[in-house]
Amino acid sequence: MIDAHHHLWSYSAAEYGWITEDMQTIRRSFRATELDDLMRANGITGTVAVQARTCLEENDFLLDEAAGSQLIRGIVGWVDFKSPEVGEQLDQYRSDSLFKGVREVIQGSPDDEFLSNNAFNRGIREVTRRGLTYDLLIFQDQLDAATAFVKRHPEQSIVLDHAAKPEIRADRFPAEWETGIRALAALDNTACKISGLATEVRDSSWIPDILRRYLDVLLDAFGPSRLMFGSDWPVCLLATPHAAWVETVTSHLASLSATECEAILTGTATTFYRLAL
Repeated sequence: MIDAHHHLWSYSAAEYGWITEDMQTIRRSFRATELDDLMRANGITGTVAVQARTCLEENDFLLDEAAGSQLIRGIVGWVDFKSPEVGEQLDQYRSDSLFKGVREVIQGSPDDEFLSNNAFNRGIREVTRRGLTYDLLIFQDQLDAATAFVKRHPEQSIVLDHAAKPEIRADRFPAEWETGIRALAALDNTACKISGLATEVRDSSWIPDILRRYLDVLLDAFGPSRLMFGSDWPVCLLATPHAAWVETVTSHLASLSATECEAILTGTATTFYRLAL
């Protein structure tokens, strides 16, 4: 089983300002040794580490952590997509077999800062030329712009992180999210991570049943061959232990065939990130 989305960091308030004081659970370092022990305990046999800082040093940090890990099969790093040197930056790291893709923190940003920005789109074309994966991190209200963005890059493998972070409430289902998800999923160069959903529940607490309809939409829209499991550890600890998230997702998949489950839990991530298992 592959956990296709987790983070690692050596914590400092200056470098991780997004970890606010009300997030005490994760205001500490999370390194590869702890990761390996946790993942083994929860049945995970391989992982993908994803950037948490927008600097080139993040790539070096994650590659160093991966080199000391027995489970990390790939990393998703960061480059300055708008830079004229983006190609050189990608080439600096892609020679390492563990460097599988890149990501930008787009969530909450105006469309013209990234999704419709000419320089950013030129940078994405450099990613495409090198056969790397791009992770798409957005909020649900950016799905229309993201779909237009993906249409501009039909040859680029794109993985949607956290299902576009829908606003999850017990008393209201966001129909606009479902519409946007289905439009994006209609583009066959996309995949989606079943990750990061527990922390999007807006109620004071969450139970797996709240997520049932969201997971059903993802299964119907993307199908098992374009869905992959991810935990968003350690960020998930703000809402749920890693083991509980594994149980939530695998329980929901119980009605699927063994082949379909294998795709979501291992195959899709292996294919999109070209993982060596």
